[in-house]
Amino acid sequence: MNIVTLLPFIVLIGAMFLMTRSAKKKQQAAAQMRNEMQPGTGIRTIGGMYATVKEVHDDAVLLEVAPGVHAVYAKNAIGAVLADDEYNRIVHGTEDNLNEDTPVVPDDASSLTEPAEPAEPADASDDSRIDLGKKDAATEADDADDAKPKKTDGESDAK
Repeated sequence: MNIVTLLPFIVLIGAMFLMTRSAKKKQQAAAQMRNEMQPGTGIRTIGGMYATVKEVHDDAVLLEVAPGVHAVYAKNAIGAVLADDEYNRIVHGTEDNLNEDTPVVPDDASSLTEPAEPAEPADASDDSRIDLGKKDAATEADDADDAKPKKTDGESDAK
């Protein structure tokens, strides 16, 4: 056999080895992170729910998802252990490190659509107002009767 014939197989086996090695390192790092959880730590589950760790067991974790609301999750369901400041920023909306020099960016696009100067108020002399209220059933029936032409003798709706 020639070495050139075996070269593609050697490259393929080497690539598979490198891919499984990096995946194994990621799994070990995630397992270590989950094992280092302590009660009181803020976490994010793999489903995106934020909670506080109350108790840590061998394969399960007791989480407080809301004040007084507890749920038991598998340790494998913990996606990330968050630092206290990051957890408080996300869950409670507290930001302690805001600089006064940084411009405040609005959450919506209202600043992009609103005019720079306040618009002048509309004319108060516009008397043609539209009635958006509902009419009661009796009034609608009367209006419907008025709109139809009245039947004369000998005319009927039957065919």
